[in-house]
Amino acid sequence: MALRALTLDDAPALTRIYSGASVRYTTGRALSLDQAPEKIRSALVRAAATPRAQWSWGILAADEMIGLIALRRRSPVMGTISYILREDTWGNGYATDAAQQVVAFAFTTAGLERVEAMHHPANPASGRVLAKAGFSRSGTTDQPAADGAVVPYETYAIRNRAR
Repeated sequence: MALRALTLDDAPALTRIYSGASVRYTTGRALSLDQAPEKIRSALVRAAATPRAQWSWGILAADEMIGLIALRRRSPVMGTISYILREDTWGNGYATDAAQQVVAFAFTTAGLERVEAMHHPANPASGRVLAKAGFSRSGTTDQPAADGAVVPYETYAIRNRAR
C-alpha cells in the first residue's frame, strides 16, 4: 500500500471509489465521470495554496488507486482526516495503513499536535480502522443526513506524543 498525489488521470478510479456501498456512510455522494476531474482539480488547487490547509492522496494497492485519504488543517495545531475505499478492497488493512501514514505526516511535516476523525455509527469498521491507527474514541458529533435527520457520528482523536 502506498500514497501518492492525485492526477487528472485518476478520474475513472475516483468514480469507482465514490460509488455503491463506499458512499453509503459518508457525507459525500456517488461521483460521476464528469464530476471526478473537478474534484481532482479542486484538490490540486488546495495543494498549491499557501499556507496549505489540505492534502489529498490516492491510496494505491498493486499500483491501482483504490481509495482516497485527506488531511485538513482546522487550526494551527489541529487537523482532521477522512478516507474512502472502494468496496471490493475493504478488510485488507489499506485504510489503517493510510491513516497511520497520514497521521505521521500530520505530526511531522504539517506540524499538527492533534488529529481528529469521525465515522457514521452504522459503519463500525471505520471505527476499528481508527483504533488500529492509534486513535481513541472521544465522543459523538451530530451530523445532518440527506433526509434532514441528525445522526450522531462517532468521534476519535490522536495526539502527537513526541511533543
